[in-house]
Amino acid sequence: MVTVKYFKALVDETRLRLFRLLMYYGFNVNEVVSIMGMGQSRISRHLKILTDTGLLTSRRDGSYVYYNSVSSNELSDLIRFVDKSFTRHNEFPEDRVRSQNLITERKTRMQRFFNDIAEQWDSLKRDVFGGFDLNEKIIGKVGHSGVAVDLGCGTGELIIALAGKSERVIGVDSSPNMLKQARMKTAAIEDRVDLRLGEMEHLPLRDGEADLAVASMVLHHLVAPAAGIREIHRILKPGGKLLIADFEKHNIEAIREKCGDPWLGFDHGEIEKWLSDSGFDLFETDRFEVRHGLNVNLFLAEKP
Repeated sequence: MVTVKYFKALVDETRLRLFRLLMYYGFNVNEVVSIMGMGQSRISRHLKILTDTGLLTSRRDGSYVYYNSVSSNELSDLIRFVDKSFTRHNEFPEDRVRSQNLITERKTRMQRFFNDIAEQWDSLKRDVFGGFDLNEKIIGKVGHSGVAVDLGCGTGELIIALAGKSERVIGVDSSPNMLKQARMKTAAIEDRVDLRLGEMEHLPLRDGEADLAVASMVLHHLVAPAAGIREIHRILKPGGKLLIADFEKHNIEAIREKCGDPWLGFDHGEIEKWLSDSGFDLFETDRFEVRHGLNVNLFLAEKP
């Protein structure tokens, strides 16, 4: 029986702690070892048992393998029960503290990278995309909207394009230096542009504030892309549209080093699942070839 298999796997204290730890973020073996303070061979053995049982999923990203708790309707009640039980009884709080510290370190490194690279960011993008105009492809998919949001707006190029089809554009980025570049670039339309400092996982927007959200080449920079998509669902009105553009899964480590990417793109099915789990209806997808053997997928979805 599947249920018996799950509970046999979780009867071990270490595996139960691992299952709870990996509910929120994906960690590789070395990171789990540092969080839990155990030997690598012991951690690897328990991760394999949980993965073989179907309670964890793994993904290879370059030279690392990351683990997450499986997100499915079948396991949702079990996940909520374990999480609430740990919280209610304050069991192993150090696991959560150490994992949050590690995530904070990741985000700090990412923000520092983008602050340092802000003035060179446009030329870096041109090196990756060559003559391919992703903004043109995005604008070709959107109709007129009241409030459009450019998530991870960077230096503001897409904001200018969105302003031609929107009454107001909100640009959000976690890098103050990127927003400084965007402010200079959008000075001519500043009365219709609202630039906000914030993170995708905790967007500085009200529930249902936007008619259109665009996440262009931003998910692969996030620690938790699924959490970012859930936040986008929150800030969109019913009937609001979401456009996601991002790299297809690849193994080019040089791109990670050049662009500061925690993720080497995504399988088509990963983004489809995150959209579905967050409550979006996926309507359309397109695939484009760019430079360096890379491909970009474009997803158009709607909040019912």
